[in-house]
Amino acid sequence: MLLINIEKISTFYGDLQALYEISFCIEEGEIVSIIGNNGAGKSTALNTISGVFHPKSGTINFMGNQIEKLFSHQIVELGIVQIPEARHLFPRMSILENLQLGAFVSRARMEKEKTIRYVFDLFPPLEERKYQLAGTLSGGEQQMLAIARGLMARPKLLMLDEPSLGLAPKIVKQVFEVVKQVNREGITVLLVEQNVYYSLNISDRAYVLENGKIVMQGSGKNLLKDENVRRTYLGI
Repeated sequence: MLLINIEKISTFYGDLQALYEISFCIEEGEIVSIIGNNGAGKSTALNTISGVFHPKSGTINFMGNQIEKLFSHQIVELGIVQIPEARHLFPRMSILENLQLGAFVSRARMEKEKTIRYVFDLFPPLEERKYQLAGTLSGGEQQMLAIARGLMARPKLLMLDEPSLGLAPKIVKQVFEVVKQVNREGITVLLVEQNVYYSLNISDRAYVLENGKIVMQGSGKNLLKDENVRRTYLGI
């Protein structure tokens, strides 16, 4: 079943065009990656879907709803949650308080306690330190909290922007294992990730973005075998 369909989206920063009529779709239950070099427009694509930016042209259809003109809080209510690159936690609030704020949308409030139990089972270190201030956590722990807070909104589509950035290799592996587990439990995932090998390895499908345009697409496994992808993004 088609979950979201992005059709010929063009997005600008002022007079500067960042996306050029990009089109892609995500089926329910998939993990889909967008890969590309820095400045290719990957984060802009996520920010356009989540309503941070409104496209100048094109459409975004999510579960039968046209969302390209909606505000971010309306889009979250529909079931799209973005975990931003910089995490944007509330550093002077505790882990538990950050999680509770994640359940502000109406459909998540009634199941808040159940979802907190779920994310603590997913990330045991967070439960052990639930009264610790978020700003005192390590980078890996902060990323765990950012993902957990996103899950508190009970998303249908979870979008992650560079979840492994700045993390130790051991923690990176844990993050991707969590992404796979969350997906197995029914949450569709859209992933923007600098670690192309990991992202393609867990993705059902992927799109390659260059200079604001989609230039290639295919299954994650097939793109991992592609000579251009291997040379450009894996250095092989």
